[in-house]
Amino acid sequence: MTEIEIGRGKRGRRAYSFDDVAVVPSRRTRDPEEVSVGWQIDAYHFDLPVMAAPMDSAMSPATAVALGRLGGLGVLDLEGLWTRYEDPTPLLARIADLGEGSTARMQEIYSAPIRPELIAQRLKEIREAGVTVAAALSPQRTQEHWRTVVEAGCDLFVIRGTTVSAEHVSGQAEPLNLKRFIYELDVPVIVGGAATYTAALHLMRTGAAGVLVGFGGGAAHTTRVALGIHAPMATAVADVAAARRDYLDESGGRYVHVIADGSVGRSGDLVKALACGADAVMLGAALARASEAPGRGWHWGSEAHHPALPRGERVEVGSTGTMEQILFGPGSTADGTVNFIGALRRAMATTGYSDLKEFQRVEVVVSPYQPR
Repeated sequence: MTEIEIGRGKRGRRAYSFDDVAVVPSRRTRDPEEVSVGWQIDAYHFDLPVMAAPMDSAMSPATAVALGRLGGLGVLDLEGLWTRYEDPTPLLARIADLGEGSTARMQEIYSAPIRPELIAQRLKEIREAGVTVAAALSPQRTQEHWRTVVEAGCDLFVIRGTTVSAEHVSGQAEPLNLKRFIYELDVPVIVGGAATYTAALHLMRTGAAGVLVGFGGGAAHTTRVALGIHAPMATAVADVAAARRDYLDESGGRYVHVIADGSVGRSGDLVKALACGADAVMLGAALARASEAPGRGWHWGSEAHHPALPRGERVEVGSTGTMEQILFGPGSTADGTVNFIGALRRAMATTGYSDLKEFQRVEVVVSPYQPR
């Protein structure tokens, strides 16, 4: 790939965001009703290629169940308010009403300890509703709480951080050995974020069932301004999809799922993420816009209340409809915030593809978005 000279001593690769690319129709079209948008990871099949980001503004036990019943996968943040407080509802309302200085107040609210009994209780609530149970921990907390999670009956275990590597070097504590951990764990593991071919390939070699792609690109992240780190998502997804292809050959047929995590705020972003090679997407802000979302029109992630180096913020996303309307419509606006699955079906039908694996082969062009 052509590199660009930044200066005499540094060259950089050109990378593309979802706004920089577009899919192109081919010679064939289909009826949207005849398009399949289901996907399967390990033994678990889902009608929609949608996972909810483990963020308190979007996911509670109740909304995880609601998304599961609609055909997606809700992922509960086990380091959020639901595992720190018996009833976090008043605190969620307080966060929604915060004015200036919201970061310091959120740090205070999230300083309460994580309680193992609440981890078990929340996962039990989701399991008893009859949907697939998925929960997330950061790499730093996985060693401490993974046994509680597995014993509580988690179906899919998500290890999610700003960036997760297969080889973490530390002189202060024994790091999480992902390869050994995943091998010993009798639960499929999804791990990330990763944004390069090499990092993703190493994560795939640990035995992960899926890799989350991206860091620093979500609506509530400030990682680019705080750390100087950013991964334009179209390029990141395409690079990790290439790692999946090469690992499939290397492993003799083991398929690792690629999940775009970040910058998928509108239906067109979902379409382009899958076109670039993702098997599914992780939605945060899009689901935080649901009328039943815990954030009450506000959205934030764990980076927003980091005790030492916040790399996110609380942002107002408003409410555009129920979760069902956001996923299936009907829509009353043309801005891509409602009817994500209807948009995906129509895009696949317009370009002539019948299922998601076929759609990954759609032609993509570089076509930077020009706002009106």
